[in-house]
Amino acid sequence: MSASTPEGQPGYDALAELYDRTFPGPWQRPLDRHALDAFADGLPQGGTILDLGCGTGHVTVELAFRGFRTIGVDPSARMLQIARRRYPRRTWIAGDAYYPAAEPAVREAGPVSGILARFSLIHVPPQQVPGVLASWAAHVEPGCQVLLAFQALLDSDRDVEEFPHVVAPAWRWNPSSLARVLDEAGFSETWRVIVCPDGEHPYPECHLSAVRV
Repeated sequence: MSASTPEGQPGYDALAELYDRTFPGPWQRPLDRHALDAFADGLPQGGTILDLGCGTGHVTVELAFRGFRTIGVDPSARMLQIARRRYPRRTWIAGDAYYPAAEPAVREAGPVSGILARFSLIHVPPQQVPGVLASWAAHVEPGCQVLLAFQALLDSDRDVEEFPHVVAPAWRWNPSSLARVLDEAGFSETWRVIVCPDGEHPYPECHLSAVRV
């Protein structure tokens, strides 16, 4: 999904319709759904969830169907246009990966109990990620749950490296390195799941859960 910079995401704007046809639903693999189930099970029913990098909104709406108040955030105007057209009763706002504290919809929602960032922090330059996570920590209360999904770096001693992406610059992280950056920002890891590559996914993927302490 798209997300990351204040300048928007022209790559996702240009490919929004193709993206929408390629990913017509919320899940690419069964474990995607199971990871979201585990995330949702740890949240108070009816709580507010920010989906940072919501793309065309399928996962945001899936959580709304489960009884949560959801706010989808994305820098791609065209992706948000598709989300608004398909799900007009939901809340969609333009924004990058930083916590959208100034948005009226976020202020009116009250305390945020969960932050979801599925394949969106991959587009944030690594040197900016600590600031992004610090912005989340500064605006949520202890107990707020976070779920990140990202292409993982397992076969190297490096923390992070850039990898080819068809839409925008992207980086994959060593899960332990990203967990350490989360910890430094005030989030403690609660669990992680690694998904092996397959014919359609050339890199391992990680679902990493953490809680604001």
